[in-house]
Order: sequence, then structure tokens, then C-alpha cells
Amino acid sequence: MTEQNRRGFVRASGAAAALAALGFAGRAGAQATQPLESVRIVTGFPPGGTSDTLCRRVAEGLKGTAYTKVALVENKPGAGGQIAIQSMKGAATDGSVILQTPASMLMIYPHIYKSLAYNAFTDVTPVTLACVFDFGFCVGPAVPDSVKNIPEFLAWCKANPDKANYGSPAAGSVPHFIGVLLGQAGGIELKHVAYRGTQPAVQDMVGGQIQAVSGPVGEFTQQVAAGKARLLGVSGATRSRFAPNVPTFAEQGYKDLVFSEWFGFFAPGGTPAPVVTRANEALRVALAQKDVIDGLAVMGLEVKSSTPQELATLLKESYDRWGPIVKKIGFTADS
Repeated sequence: MTEQNRRGFVRASGAAAALAALGFAGRAGAQATQPLESVRIVTGFPPGGTSDTLCRRVAEGLKGTAYTKVALVENKPGAGGQIAIQSMKGAATDGSVILQTPASMLMIYPHIYKSLAYNAFTDVTPVTLACVFDFGFCVGPAVPDSVKNIPEFLAWCKANPDKANYGSPAAGSVPHFIGVLLGQAGGIELKHVAYRGTQPAVQDMVGGQIQAVSGPVGEFTQQVAAGKARLLGVSGATRSRFAPNVPTFAEQGYKDLVFSEWFGFFAPGGTPAPVVTRANEALRVALAQKDVIDGLAVMGLEVKSSTPQELATLLKESYDRWGPIVKKIGFTADS
């Protein structure tokens, strides 16, 4: 073969390879834009709760779209949401499995459990933020009507230490720690009672079995509207739109007690970036639907989506913030 013929052969071979590559890329791109047969949205909480309701509303917005033909919710309750996160290890990374979880399982649990069966940064891949919400501190009929704010409640507790109790949805949760920090700020130990969810605690509060409850603002709105409970303060940086007349903790002198929590959607660890991007786009469209926004607002949840990187940054910032707080409180899951 002459040098001229050899160069011609190489050029022809290169062109053929390039065309083949383009053909392959075209087929791969076409496959990537085809709807998935089905998508499972996994939540670590039982049907009927806030997390489950969010998942079901989003699933309705996903099905029959360019992303997936069918979207189902899979409840994997247990261990305070840990089982659902564990199930992401080894799950398919093609976008057909999506985890929805509150932040606590990823930003607080690593600090309070000596050993977790998952890594918050490698076993899940951030896709998008779902919603944000604030917490409230509420009292019932076991606290005198004269107590109208947090300083008055703490003063009353000092005068009645045997009644200085509050409930929260779980030990090791943000509402639990808010109560601890409020007590520390007021120079009194508030006795914590852990419940399996906020509503059982609220029912005991309106029934007079417990003095106060720390929990998501949306969990109190019905009882407050009915005159059965009084919301003394909220945890956000600004007043909650769901309780605009209630001052924040910061407004009442507790400048460091500014806390919100979020729910997020995650793919299994190791999911390719193009798959994450596609899932992000689909989820953000579903979250932007009016019925989703209105339905979550009833529960005191503010829809807020994000890019995958924004969620990753938020997770890291939340994790870093809670480490010193947990250490100061001295709580462990075994205590």
C-alpha cells in the first residue's frame, strides 16, 4: 500500500468510525429521551403522613409524561426513615428509583448514631429540593391562658418545674432539639417526651396530658384555628406565612434559634449526571403544578425546588451546622 493510499484508508476508516459513533450517540440519546416504563418513589414513612402525601402528589405529576409512563410510591417505614435510605444502596441508577426523605435522616442522624447503615454523601445522589418548612412551639390547656409567648412559658416552667414538659415527633429530631435549646436559653431543663409523630403529641396536648409540643408549624394550624391550642413562636428566619401573627424565636430574643427543615429527592449513589439532570427537570415540573403547591400548603409546606448542586450544598451546610449543636446538647441515639 502506497503512502497516499494508506493516508486515504486512514481517513476513510476515521470517517466511518466517526459516523458509527454518531449513530451510536443518536441511538443512546433517543433511548435517554424515551419515557421510563415505571418509576418508584421511595419514602421511609407510612401512608397518610406528610412525606407520603408529598410523594403521591409528585407521582401524579410524573406519570404519563416524557419522563415515565407510570409513577408509584413505595412506603418503606421503619427506623425513623433509615430503611428507605438503606434501600438505595445497589438500587438501579437509571432514574427509575427515587428517594424522598426529610433532611434529618441525612443531616442529623450521622451525628447521633454511632453506626449508620448508609453514608449520607455517597449512598444517595442529590436531585432536587422538594419543600421547606418551619417549626412551631405550641401549648395547650395545661398551660394558663396568661402565657402568650416563649419567655412567659419558660418563666412559668421555672415556677412549675414539675410541669415543664413538651412533646416532639421523635427523639433526635429537630423539634426535640429546639425544645432542649429553648430550655437552655431560659435556664431550665424542659423534660422531653418522644412520640411517634407530631399528631399523637398534639392530641395529648389538647387533651391536657402534656403541656407543650414542638413540631412543624402545619401540624398545629387546625387546633390553633379551633382555639384548642396557642402557638407561642416559630423557628424560621422570618414569620411563617401559615402563622403570620406569631413572632419568631429570634424576635423574642433567641437569636440563635433559627431553624427550618427541608424534604429532598435523591437518586441512588453513583447515578450518572445525565440521568440526574433528567430526573431533576421532571421533578421540578411536577413540583411546580398548582395542585401540588396548594395541597402541600395545607400541611404548612412551601414548595421549593433546586438544582442538584444546590441540594448537595444545602445538605453539606446542614450537616456541618448540626454537628456542633448535637455535640453541645450531648444527645446520642443510645442515650
